[in-house]
Amino acid sequence: MAWTASTRYEIAPAPSGLALVHELLNTVPAGRPRAADLLAAVDDAQSWLDEALASWSRESGLAAAQVRLVADDLEELRGLRAELQRLLALPHGGEGEGDEPVAPSVHVAAAALRLDKAGRAALEPRGQGWRYVAALVLVEMFQAQQTDTWRRLKICRNARCGTAFYDRSRNNSGVWHSTKVCGNTENLRAHRARQRARAAES
Repeated sequence: MAWTASTRYEIAPAPSGLALVHELLNTVPAGRPRAADLLAAVDDAQSWLDEALASWSRESGLAAAQVRLVADDLEELRGLRAELQRLLALPHGGEGEGDEPVAPSVHVAAAALRLDKAGRAALEPRGQGWRYVAALVLVEMFQAQQTDTWRRLKICRNARCGTAFYDRSRNNSGVWHSTKVCGNTENLRAHRARQRARAAES
């Protein structure tokens, strides 16, 4: 099994269950040439989700529910994806420019607390269709926030890219999903812009 949305962009998945959140983010159409939006049609979305849930189950050691998507689910999943992208584009702390609080635009999902085999309290997603997927994604997001790995999930700073990546740098300073692809391209673009500005001034 593989995290197909991320690996199609040659991006290593985030560790553990956070890879599922990473996967959802990378269902976007990105790259050159543009890859398909994996949430654009039910058949594509179902194929992606089946593989993503199987991979999550393998990583977590937990069983995932079987989810059958219908057309109405796709809009909700795209909305959740867009909200996660928006949150990752904000400074850490979840506030926009001018320190104005940003009201959440989506999603409430249900989860239950249960005792796992080791006697620890664990969150278990509830619901069907998109609601189950949203609950699972938000549970993994919550757990990543508790372990302080959430801040390492980022959107590539190259506006023409938009892929999500997990920053494995020691000081969490990465801004490009690939320094060779997006970093070099953006640095070259900035260099040319500075040259044009100097030429215009002389």
